Amino acid sequence: MDNFGFFKVAAAIPDLKVADCEYNLSRIVDMMQQAADKGVSVVVFPELSLTSATCGDLFLQSKLLEQAQMALCDVAVVTAHVPVTAIVGLPMQYGDKIYNCAAVVASGEIMGIVPKVYLDDRADSAESRYFSSGMDAVAGDVDLSTQTVYFGNHQLFTVDGVTFGVEVGSDMYAPISPAAKMALGGAKLVFNLSSRAESVAKYDSMVEQIRSQSSRSHIGYIYASSGVGESSANSVYAGDVIIAENGRVLAQSKRFEMAEQLVVADVDLEILDNARKANGLFSEGAELVSYDYNETELNREDEGFELMREVDPMPFVPADEVLRAKHCREIFEIQTLGLAKRLKHTSSRCAVIGVSGGLDSTLALLVAVHAFDRLGLDRKGIVGITMPGFGTTDRTYNNAVTLIKELGITLKEISIAAACRQHFADIGLSEGDRSVTYENSQARERTQILMDVANMMGGLVVGTGDMSELALGWATYNGDQMSMYGVNCSVPKTLVRHMVEWYAKTENNQKVKTALLDVVATPVSPELLPADEKGEIAQKTEDLVGPYELHDFFIYHFVGNGFTPSKILFLAEKAFYGKYDRATILKWMRTFFWRFFSQQFKRSASPDGPKVGGVSLSSKDWRMPSDACATMWIKECEMLAKL
Repeated sequence: MDNFGFFKVAAAIPDLKVADCEYNLSRIVDMMQQAADKGVSVVVFPELSLTSATCGDLFLQSKLLEQAQMALCDVAVVTAHVPVTAIVGLPMQYGDKIYNCAAVVASGEIMGIVPKVYLDDRADSAESRYFSSGMDAVAGDVDLSTQTVYFGNHQLFTVDGVTFGVEVGSDMYAPISPAAKMALGGAKLVFNLSSRAESVAKYDSMVEQIRSQSSRSHIGYIYASSGVGESSANSVYAGDVIIAENGRVLAQSKRFEMAEQLVVADVDLEILDNARKANGLFSEGAELVSYDYNETELNREDEGFELMREVDPMPFVPADEVLRAKHCREIFEIQTLGLAKRLKHTSSRCAVIGVSGGLDSTLALLVAVHAFDRLGLDRKGIVGITMPGFGTTDRTYNNAVTLIKELGITLKEISIAAACRQHFADIGLSEGDRSVTYENSQARERTQILMDVANMMGGLVVGTGDMSELALGWATYNGDQMSMYGVNCSVPKTLVRHMVEWYAKTENNQKVKTALLDVVATPVSPELLPADEKGEIAQKTEDLVGPYELHDFFIYHFVGNGFTPSKILFLAEKAFYGKYDRATILKWMRTFFWRFFSQQFKRSASPDGPKVGGVSLSSKDWRMPSDACATMWIKECEMLAKL
């Protein structure tokens, strides 16, 4: 079964008792079975989980060390018939020293033992009282029960073709952490067994540390810290689990939960691969790894795969309202400062915008107003031109005029009807023709008006087209495709709508607020074909090229993640379950790939504009020949349609 690059991992917080290895073993084994039942490949338990982390001076007792070692061997026996790789913690004597260790166990064997390198000597830990650092431990073999096991902190493990490393607790806070070195050495995942006592405000910084580490090293980072059962004397443990992937937190545990927790997530290894390929700094950092890793490999039969992670149908739009508002404000500021810089550089005190009453031109208008305010320029220097044509409706016209008047900018109304009719006559186009020439002539006439008015007034034309339109080529070449600065060029259509809505919520002028909310509710249309018999929009973009929420999903995963049509379909079916069926998704995916490749020439000739996010189609961020072929991608779409 194709896993599409996903690898299922888990972090477990068992109920533990201090210094009771037999009880702790029983809880660990039970949770290993739970993980196996969910299809997990690797599950990690907290630091010193076989004994508990709060044993204090008992760590120096031979009886505890002996029982911990016996419990580890019992875990190995269990994995002979429970198909999961487990990472457990225990104290272990090696030579004449005791180490805080992580043991990797699978298929009936102990694959390796990794000692902690950076000991935590804060008042509530004082680890060096009991343990020695694995930094200087001479790697070698140790005899455990019926097998010999490799001991050392320079180890990597490979399970089912996926390479991972292990670090323990405060190792993650080292200036150059073991995780960073292991990533450069080939690890795609790093598991951290931790035992972090709670105190106010520590949690958020810890989450940020993990998120940042996963982003810098392009890894999946799986962190498991001791649960409430470890709480003893002056320390309380909350049972923290964080699973992060390339800077994104995939899953978290419930804090201060009394019950046991098993947190499962699917890490996308393809995202990690593509991020590493795109980041030249990653490969250049390989010289930091000045030693070879001991590698242990295990391959098992494929037990089948079920994706358990949620797939966001709108990856450009944060689902959380507070975060979305923050996101919109930040993007708006980037757009504003980008335009302000261009105006200042060109000594322009005038900006010309075609205001249609649609989403894109509305957002561009709001950006221009704020750019003028930031520069201390008179808003009258912004010329908002409404250019009614054959498809203009009263709804969009009235919203455009209201916004221009209420925002205090200069209004110009220039109908394009007469000029277009003359042009049709000049080129011999029938009055009843509704071809692409009929539509594009109107778009180019509008652009000519904008450019010429800008020339007359010594200003520049602010472009309004968004990233989704650039991806699909849904613009008239040398028409609305062209401007002197495109403020929306990196903002996808799904986000444009939310940005206008966000701005409306912050607006005090009730007329402006009402107009903005109606713009948000208006169907997307270029309004180049005559309105219907009721005077309403007849030409709806999404009826012609497909839903923008699907296209933005395709853009995010094709351009941003480099995924194949098969994987994009797999994700889309989960993300849009109950809304779009497989046939509909494939229909518009084929349209997307055909248009994306055939319309590259428009993107190659697009004007400057601010980059606002990780996915961009500007000529500096996306470099593709204008004559590249879509054949392979379309063939895969057609093959998928036959399955």
